Amino acid sequence: MEISDLTPAERRVWEAFSLGEGVDFRESACEDPALGASWGAERTVRAAVLRALLVGGPVGDGEIAGLKLAGARISGGLDLRYGTVDHPVRLRSCHFEQPPQLYGGQIRALVLSDSVLPGLSAATLRVDGVLRITGCRITGPVRLQGAKVAGGFFLNNARLGHSVAQGDLVMPDPPDHEPAEEPILQLNHAEIGTDVWAVGLVARGQVRLDGATVGGRVNLEDAVLSAPGSIALQAETLSVGTDLHGVRLRVQGQVVLSGASIPRRLDLARAQLSNPGGEALSADSCTVGELWLREAAPITGTVDLRRSRLDFLHALPDVWPAQVRLDGLGYRTLAPHLPAGQRLPLLERETDGHLPFSYEQLAAAYRAVGDDRAARTVQLTRLRSHRRTLPWYARFWGHLQDATVGYGFRPLRAAGWLLLLLLCGAIAFSVHHPRPVKPDEAPAFTPFVYTLDLLLPVVGFGQETAFAPRGWYQWLAYLLIATGWILATTIAAGITRTLNRQ
Repeated sequence: MEISDLTPAERRVWEAFSLGEGVDFRESACEDPALGASWGAERTVRAAVLRALLVGGPVGDGEIAGLKLAGARISGGLDLRYGTVDHPVRLRSCHFEQPPQLYGGQIRALVLSDSVLPGLSAATLRVDGVLRITGCRITGPVRLQGAKVAGGFFLNNARLGHSVAQGDLVMPDPPDHEPAEEPILQLNHAEIGTDVWAVGLVARGQVRLDGATVGGRVNLEDAVLSAPGSIALQAETLSVGTDLHGVRLRVQGQVVLSGASIPRRLDLARAQLSNPGGEALSADSCTVGELWLREAAPITGTVDLRRSRLDFLHALPDVWPAQVRLDGLGYRTLAPHLPAGQRLPLLERETDGHLPFSYEQLAAAYRAVGDDRAARTVQLTRLRSHRRTLPWYARFWGHLQDATVGYGFRPLRAAGWLLLLLLCGAIAFSVHHPRPVKPDEAPAFTPFVYTLDLLLPVVGFGQETAFAPRGWYQWLAYLLIATGWILATTIAAGITRTLNRQ
């Protein structure tokens, strides 16, 4: 392209490019690029001119060329597909008439901060430095599938899927809103060298990070993701180097983190997750260092944490929804430390019914911090919950073990029952002595020892075989013998469970 074919505005950009200098067409720093369609020729640069500069533009001797442009209207389509750009590109506060086409390209650095675009097509793009769309308003899809960014990806305060007329207004979707079929942001299978910064991001439509690899952290603090009745954040098998921060994250729709690897912290403190009638958080088969739900709003929708592995879980009981799926969830430490009675109702919300593993995991967490009393309470509740799944005769036996010795977790109950029966029997037989079987050989009758002999099925004191009660006293003796056997059996079962736990 000859310089004689350029407009005055384009010639100004062309001359500044070789020197790496910037051109700013803005009349004030606060003007809105959404009004760029009305900008005249004095602020309009053809996309073809920019392409000619980036692909083969002049470079001054001893200078570092670069495209640095602000406040321009980019007319036509910027097509750099499969191209190699050896210069940094900074197009700030610009108004694009058409989505830039960067598929398969390679570029030194790309900055589109505070610009207005109808979309961005940059799948498999290679960026040697950073990629910035901070503060951009992009009405159409942003395609970055398979992109590789050596530095960081920054989209703080960007607005995706909002019409330009809405400007910076954060408006909730109406109830009948149906998200577009194509995700508004696609980063699936992308590779980001350092961090993804999306603080204050507002996205209307699905954000996809399936299979993405981030060397550092993903920061979604104060972000708003809206896709009611659909998936708002799809991040299956996401792998991050450190953390995923979602402090004050607000989501309308489902968050999917299945199979994600977050070695340090998944921080959802003070977050709001809502997907009525569906799954709000699907984080099954994840590996997470710490999951924080501190001061988060009560979750609306099901939570799925099956088969995930956590080192630390911080959540108050009231944050959990009415239905959860926790089968196979493993964790080492729970915070804050609460009585077992406040944690146990969560396990009753399991959609798959009674799951022994969930109770065993909770008991193990209490034992790990030395709270054996809470661990015993959890184990007892597990047996009571399991009892409801048994046939009637097994439930009867379970109720009997529960009432007598608390399934072995309340051994003092057995002592109390034995003492009560011992006193009743001793009083009854002291009033009416049973007749001796062999009067010449019988020892002196002792009501207390005789009753004890009836209650203990193994130990014998010689009283039971030496005397034979009659009438209802004989039935009393039978009752004491049967009760002794039951108490002995339940005590033995409780001791066995205790030894197995140890």
